[in-house]
Amino acid sequence: MANPIPPPPDARPAGDRSGTGAADTRGVAPGAAPEIEGLAEHSCPACGAAAEWSPGKNALVCPYCGTESPLELDTDTGKIREIPLAQALREIPESVRGWKAEKRSVRCKSCRAISVFDPEQVGKNCAFCGSPELVDYEEIRSPLRPQSVLPFRVDEARVRETIRKWWKSKWLAPGTLEKRSNVDRLKGVYLPYWTFDASVSARWTADSGTYYYTTRTVRGADGRTQQVQERHVRWTPAAGNVQHAFDDELVPASQGIHPGLLRAVEPFPTGDLLPYDTAYLSGFLVEHYQIVLVDAAAKGRAQMEEQLRAMCAAQVPGDTYRNLRVDANWGSETFKHILAPVWLLTYDYGPKAFQVVVNGVTGRMAGEYPKSGWKIFFLVLLGIVAVALLALIAQQG
Repeated sequence: MANPIPPPPDARPAGDRSGTGAADTRGVAPGAAPEIEGLAEHSCPACGAAAEWSPGKNALVCPYCGTESPLELDTDTGKIREIPLAQALREIPESVRGWKAEKRSVRCKSCRAISVFDPEQVGKNCAFCGSPELVDYEEIRSPLRPQSVLPFRVDEARVRETIRKWWKSKWLAPGTLEKRSNVDRLKGVYLPYWTFDASVSARWTADSGTYYYTTRTVRGADGRTQQVQERHVRWTPAAGNVQHAFDDELVPASQGIHPGLLRAVEPFPTGDLLPYDTAYLSGFLVEHYQIVLVDAAAKGRAQMEEQLRAMCAAQVPGDTYRNLRVDANWGSETFKHILAPVWLLTYDYGPKAFQVVVNGVTGRMAGEYPKSGWKIFFLVLLGIVAVALLALIAQQG
């Protein structure tokens, strides 16, 4: 029997259009806890420490680093087979660990990102922040192997040209930016992600609000009377059901890419995932996951709960609503560990480091760039002059 993915502690869904209400989305399958409680001492699959059963999270949790779980690849069919989380936590085979190739891992002492290289290709600087402070990263146990990968589709030459055009389009950027920022530092990076699937059946209740208007007479400051309309809300009870299957809900496990930039280049087309093969990684940098499965599962559940609440809210009839309550039953919860491709440019301008990120499949781009103090000054000055001219014209009129 598959245990549900543990919900985040004290999680709360997103807010209503109006009013308040909290969803009961604990989603704990009957009989799940006794099945786990009867286990003997279970080693953490990440660090080897003794994992402990947490009734509050409905999961085995390592008190030192968290817990991680694999899934398996059907070698006969070549298909990716997702495994229920509880099953993965009970049995962590060594066969799903490691990269299937010799790799060397280094941690950046500045941004804490862990990069995985072919041994002969270890860089002198961190690809994510540019720091030269790289130290070897040794693990007690090998990391969980990705079960699938999205290969690069956008070539490097196209990305370099896109970045150059993007720099030129930024009016506030310093004039020397393009000359001082080297696109030759562009690197292809595979980022770690967890993906989650789940089916949910939910019943919602709420107060549905319908607007109606009345007319009344008011007296203005000038003593004149006028007719105005006042809006009121007529509240009636409402209820409904939502059934939905979530597929490949993405949770990034990256430490090196700025979260805002990563969100801007998402989504990745997970329907194009291929079974993991070391050939796809040849010549590219791989980032080691640093968000463990327990934490990622909690975040994934929170994301799905927020979407579920929005689906229920969309069903409430009328013009507005309040007191939305969602009672959800979760099932068929599975996960994958995947690698998603991005092109990453990290460059320095003055004392700061900036990142430009391009989705390696779709070509969607997001980036940071320095602003010219002089250009900002003249822009503000121009605004002040424009306001003064408008004021002068108004006085003359």
